[in-house]
Amino acid sequence: MTLSKLKQKYIDFRLVLLLAGFYLLFDLVVIAKIAYMRAYMPAMKEELFVWSDFLLNNLLFDYIIVIAYMTMIAISTKRFLNKNYSWVKIISIHTIFSILIGLIIRFLFDSYSILIGKVSLAEFDLRRSINAFIYVLDLNFLIYFAMVFIIYTYYYLRQVKEAEKRHSKLESQLVNTRMKMLSSQLQPHFLFNTLNSIAVLTDMDKEKAKDTIADLSDFLREILYNSDRNRISLDEELRILEYYLNIVNVRFSDHLSIKKDIKEELLLRKVPAMLLQPVIENSIKHGYSYDHTHLNVLVSVYQEDDMLVIKVENDGAPVSMTHAELMEKGVGLKNINDRLHNLYQDNFFFEIRNKSNDEGVETIIKIPE
Repeated sequence: MTLSKLKQKYIDFRLVLLLAGFYLLFDLVVIAKIAYMRAYMPAMKEELFVWSDFLLNNLLFDYIIVIAYMTMIAISTKRFLNKNYSWVKIISIHTIFSILIGLIIRFLFDSYSILIGKVSLAEFDLRRSINAFIYVLDLNFLIYFAMVFIIYTYYYLRQVKEAEKRHSKLESQLVNTRMKMLSSQLQPHFLFNTLNSIAVLTDMDKEKAKDTIADLSDFLREILYNSDRNRISLDEELRILEYYLNIVNVRFSDHLSIKKDIKEELLLRKVPAMLLQPVIENSIKHGYSYDHTHLNVLVSVYQEDDMLVIKVENDGAPVSMTHAELMEKGVGLKNINDRLHNLYQDNFFFEIRNKSNDEGVETIIKIPE
């Protein structure tokens, strides 16, 4: 990973400026306090005090160290949030860091004083240095945690805004998915084929004709009026899918076989709404060819480590394009990929590929719990 990418991933310069501004405000308060004490408190007037030494050797030196240190803390905090550490562990780590910053400032200040000849090595008093560290220990602790609070608040508010954007985008995508599905299913060939099948069934099997009309009605109703939840239970997703499969089975009659291999304990797991139908439709649509007039489709759902795996495979015609090319060409497939990205960021897997034995195509989707 290049330096620029590392900066983009871990360093937020707006946050660094916010921390720098906060500590600058703190230093201005310190300057105002010292000025007041020098002007109105007799004991302070008698002490030897040089403003240039105080501003350069104390405030500026301290300011640079603190901002550099807190920038590293901000980077570490982002990693803590990404790794989901417990609050007990996070607070313990920050407590140690709040003590460590005082030690670092003391060490660097003493080293700087020796290097510039302000204090000789022989004159250096370790006990005095420790006393100076202890004297401001509580102040360092409060300042550190105030800045950590700013860091966490900043990241929290940013995550809230990003979540709101993702939620809004997901709602829009879900509506678009429903409309595209409805548009796809209302294409003339779909309706004509379905209605023709119903017309034939009215003479051959009136009960089946009624069932097909009911399935068509229920399927379109689910697309139009089902709740706008982005994720639903697998059981509910399969129920909606069944309406579509019943219609497809009527259309393709004995030339299509669709089987499911789904563990019952997974039925309550949450999956993206309206996910299976476009995947299966794509598998059926591209599975038939001159050499593949009969199609077997298998829908599998199983657990693999901490991921839920959804696999749709057929024994039909192989795909001639790569997964990336299919994403560019297929609007429905790209919509699925976009929805998965917004729901799970980069923590998912989606690929359409030829099976290893070159006897069909498989679509694999892996999503976290």
